[in-house]
Amino acid sequence: MAPRKTESHLVLVVGGASSGKSEVALQLASQGITNNAPRAFVATGERLDEEMAMKIARHRQSRSSDWSTAEVPLELAAWSKRYGQRYRTIVIDCLTMWLSNRWRHGSKEQEILQDGRTFLTALRVLEARTVIVSNELGMGLVPGEADSRRFREVAGALNRLVAKEADEAYFVVSGIPLRLK
Repeated sequence: MAPRKTESHLVLVVGGASSGKSEVALQLASQGITNNAPRAFVATGERLDEEMAMKIARHRQSRSSDWSTAEVPLELAAWSKRYGQRYRTIVIDCLTMWLSNRWRHGSKEQEILQDGRTFLTALRVLEARTVIVSNELGMGLVPGEADSRRFREVAGALNRLVAKEADEAYFVVSGIPLRLK
């Protein structure tokens, strides 16, 4: 990554599915930020079915009304470049869902990883505290299908990119954040 030119602060929150990552991310996003500073919640999930629609509704209800919500399923770097400078706090939830969307739309592994790098570079020019939520997929069984194994590998590579660049990193277990960095 290029040297930072701003006061950006990047935080990674990883953990298993339904581990409490989003709640921890919102708590971490609020640290050191005044209440009147503009805040954005960047949601990567898409309403593809009723279950996902319900999850999106629950997430919206968990945030106070002073959060602006942007639904950005595919173009995180473009959103960051176009709108990111408006905010002092940004939560991106979640990187794994963004990867899933890109995967479903036919993006190749190297293209996804390059877009991840471009996204991180775009975040580093913002004067914002940005918290990125992602799933840790490498702690379970090895998937039986080759495509699932490749997805897991790309997810791990994305998490490593973000973790390396992050100023702070947390692993969430049962709602409890463990600071890694």
